[in-house]
Amino acid sequence: MPPKLSSMHAWEGDPQPKADSRLKPTPDYGSLGPTSGLSSPKSIKPGGVNPQALIAIAGGALLALAFVSGGPVRSAWTEISQFLSLQGKPEPASPAIMSPHELENLDHTSAQHQAELLLERAINHYEGANEQIAARVDNWRSHLELSPQLNSLITTGLNSNDLRVRAAAIEVDLAAMNVAKTGENIEALIQQAESGPQSQRVWALWTLGLLGNRGVARERATQVLVAQLQDSNPEIRHWAVEGLAYLGSNETIAPLLQIFHDDPSPMVRERAACSLAQSGMLTQEQRRSVIPQLLNYTEDASLDAQTRTWAYHALRDITGQNLPEDPSVWRNWYSSASN
Repeated sequence: MPPKLSSMHAWEGDPQPKADSRLKPTPDYGSLGPTSGLSSPKSIKPGGVNPQALIAIAGGALLALAFVSGGPVRSAWTEISQFLSLQGKPEPASPAIMSPHELENLDHTSAQHQAELLLERAINHYEGANEQIAARVDNWRSHLELSPQLNSLITTGLNSNDLRVRAAAIEVDLAAMNVAKTGENIEALIQQAESGPQSQRVWALWTLGLLGNRGVARERATQVLVAQLQDSNPEIRHWAVEGLAYLGSNETIAPLLQIFHDDPSPMVRERAACSLAQSGMLTQEQRRSVIPQLLNYTEDASLDAQTRTWAYHALRDITGQNLPEDPSVWRNWYSSASN
């Protein structure tokens, strides 16, 4: 069975394009996958004693006491177990507001710490975090390192279900790559996108999409990215798709649909489908506008079985409906949902 569509993530390693091809697109497309290069955090072990054993002993003692004593203790145990459950509605730990003390201390910390803290707060929907990023991001350029921690935060931000968080991650990614939002940079990136080593072209295509999304020469960036969809190199077409996905304008939808239908590379077709369904900067309304064409693809005999399955995956991601791979079932649902 073909893999489910997945979201792509930000760069790992050196963000600047180098002639020695050190910059490479990430090999996986999920959030914080096994190839992210991040090591698992280590637990603190008090006094060299196994903390799991301590937890088990304490839990067993509390459970025994609950059943022996009954009454308030049992009630307290029930309350604790319900609170610790992974089911149910979200339980806020505290108000999602940046404290004045935290904001006051930000000015006395490094740009790296500011970027990492504020992006983490934005990902967790803290009030004021996005505004703080917008106010500070221009001063972070040339002062950030795309460290594993910052890279993982950008990755998480780009995979957020909130487009404003994705936009914040784009701003931080551009700052970490030391790319200013100027027309001059667009022209330099266009030259790199159209010629030179693959690593430079890939980086330029990705960055054109990010700059276009932030309002820098959007039409020009779209023209270049669409033109690169005709390149003979599937890696170039792949990253032109990623650039279009993050550019996120209405003008990107038709090219992405065409690539999903016609590109000879399964990888490129899958990335186009994912860009339409969940990754990038298209709005929910824009994604829903492609449903009729995706329905046509499910019945298109010229498409291979894998691509038709990706069309169903895209439909499920866009609509939230878990319907079987049956065109008539999907058309009936869409007809009733549109009335």
